[in-house]
Amino acid sequence: MTDHLIAIGALVLIFAVATFTSVHMGALALVAAFAVGSTVASENADDVFGGFPGDLFVVLVGVTFLFAVAKNNGTIEWLVHAATRAVGGRIALIPWVMFLITAALTAVGAVVPAAVGVIAPIGMSLCARYRIRPLLMGLLVANGGCAGGFSPASVYGSITNGVVERNDLPSSPGLLFAMTFLFSVALSVVAYFMFGGRQLLGRRAQDAEVTDGGAAAAGTAPAGGTATATVTLAKPALAPGLDLSRSLTLLGLLGMVAGALFFEWNVGLMAFTVVVVLTLVDPDAAKGAVDRCAWSTVLLVCGVVTFVGVMERMGTIEWLGDSVAKIDSPLLGALLICVVGAVVSAFASTTGILGALIPLAVPFLMDGQVSAVGLIIALAISSSVVDSSPLSTSGALVTANAPEEQRPQIFTSLMRWGMSMTLVAPLATWALFVIPGQA
Repeated sequence: MTDHLIAIGALVLIFAVATFTSVHMGALALVAAFAVGSTVASENADDVFGGFPGDLFVVLVGVTFLFAVAKNNGTIEWLVHAATRAVGGRIALIPWVMFLITAALTAVGAVVPAAVGVIAPIGMSLCARYRIRPLLMGLLVANGGCAGGFSPASVYGSITNGVVERNDLPSSPGLLFAMTFLFSVALSVVAYFMFGGRQLLGRRAQDAEVTDGGAAAAGTAPAGGTATATVTLAKPALAPGLDLSRSLTLLGLLGMVAGALFFEWNVGLMAFTVVVVLTLVDPDAAKGAVDRCAWSTVLLVCGVVTFVGVMERMGTIEWLGDSVAKIDSPLLGALLICVVGAVVSAFASTTGILGALIPLAVPFLMDGQVSAVGLIIALAISSSVVDSSPLSTSGALVTANAPEEQRPQIFTSLMRWGMSMTLVAPLATWALFVIPGQA
């Protein structure tokens, strides 16, 4: 027990020190992983780095590298025009298009990081052109991944339904999918109006095309005067055409989606493959692209995940679950299991949490005092909507693809949102799905 408390205390200390000092959280987490692993868990350096998320590293670097190349060769600009045409120029609908596309990809089988990794960079490019807040776009893309993530054909849904079946628990795959989808939609509506969606209503694409002079006129005033509401609209830019480089980039993106859906190929490795091909075809498009990879975000996420890996091997995560399972009140225990699932998933793999925590809930569910279907829905939602945390894969991808000058602000905002979800989601789902099913 002492070892587990030390590990939990170290995690709290990581966040406290990084918050109040200039020490990089990722570097601090790696140091803590080595310190706790070697002194408390009796691990050597190889053991500690065995938990380094190499797959996540490759996804983050590969995807941001690819979209830096895609921006250089004009593919992103082409996609921006295509998305705008698809909604008839209604800017208010653009974030919802990104939400639905991400949800559709995960619903038919794409892993959530794969879908978010493909859509987030496109969404962020739309933000830059049409003055949509990146935080709003990022949350809708991340929530879209959760919305489709529990369909019977999806990865999360397959894992959850499989664990339920192996433990001989009552199940309802259709209800699980419907409730997680609706909860994600409701959460996105809240985020939409909290983070600037209201200002998008009524705006059309041609209204957003403002010249530098017009933007200045709209936002500044001469000394001693008042700002004028008149803006100078630029002539709408012509949509870029599809040359060989852009066509190959689009084929590469479609290939990434198909590979993730039908063959479960690694998104990061596919992204690097596309980058190599594009560089051979158009060497100029790759100039400076490596420098625009989100290296600070990569270090931060990989460092924290490495430390959480030490905690998992120590059994700290399992210890937390076992401690909750011993609570006499099934209703309170159900709530705490949802909270544990949300907190841990905000820093680690949602996939792993779903497989680990549902069996821990079996003692509550076997005596019939708590609805099995209701608790499973609550746990699924609580463990997935926190993926918007910048220390989880979806949030990390959103942060990595945000405009470089806004990344610190996006990271902080997503951290606040993600941490609030570790309490809001368990409480809301507990009230909606667990309490009504109490015997």
